[in-house]
Amino acid sequence: MEFKVKRPLYVFEEIVSMLRDEKGCPWDRKQTHQTLRPYLIEEAYEALDAIDSGDPEHIKEELGDVLLQVYLHAQIAREQNQFTIDDVAQCIVDKIILRHPHVFGDDTVTDADHVVERWEQIKKREKPHRTSLLDGVPKNLPALLKAYRVQQKVSRVGFDWERIEDAAGKLDEEIVELKHALASTDRKNIVDEAGDILFSIVNLLRFMKINPEDALLTAIEKFIVRFQHIEKRAVEMKKNLEDMTIDEMEILWQESKRSV
Repeated sequence: MEFKVKRPLYVFEEIVSMLRDEKGCPWDRKQTHQTLRPYLIEEAYEALDAIDSGDPEHIKEELGDVLLQVYLHAQIAREQNQFTIDDVAQCIVDKIILRHPHVFGDDTVTDADHVVERWEQIKKREKPHRTSLLDGVPKNLPALLKAYRVQQKVSRVGFDWERIEDAAGKLDEEIVELKHALASTDRKNIVDEAGDILFSIVNLLRFMKINPEDALLTAIEKFIVRFQHIEKRAVEMKKNLEDMTIDEMEILWQESKRSV
């Protein structure tokens, strides 16, 4: 069976409907919004990997997988007489037009930061039921990104350090407090102070417009490359890592820093 059309999105809904039909795929038929949750997250991360690869074909493929998740959720909702994929599309069309009055209306903005400020103002008018500026932060965001978003939101109403030196000073303060907590061996206090350090680091990076997730991922990838150098050199030396001392591995680690 082949589906070749000029506008594949028009037929995509029917394909997903066929997957969910009683004669369709047993796996797709048994899925719910809840069972699909991990796949939506997984496909989004795979799309990020594809974007990082810079390969257009890979990006295209992974974006298709993300799109499939959207259509599956919409199909489940249609079966329950809640909404359709057209409703999803209309919702985002309305939202984009409403939140871009500088494009689709007579409003004017000065720069990208001004756009973000207006965006937040419009969102606030759209959702008057929210009692807190932070109600819109997704609870399931990764912790570093969630800290970043929280800090961004409160900074827009002036709850922020005035200078980057102040944010750096707060980090120094939190490190001292963690050292005191470590000396006390109070686990809850250690957890609290360690969290404060991470939150302060995120704040410092935000001042420099650096996404903390990107910074940490860069550090992780650097560590992986350097540790793999140790593994490679250990094989060349006909040694097992388990039998090497920490001093021997440290020599190879320093070697990897010079060569990688």
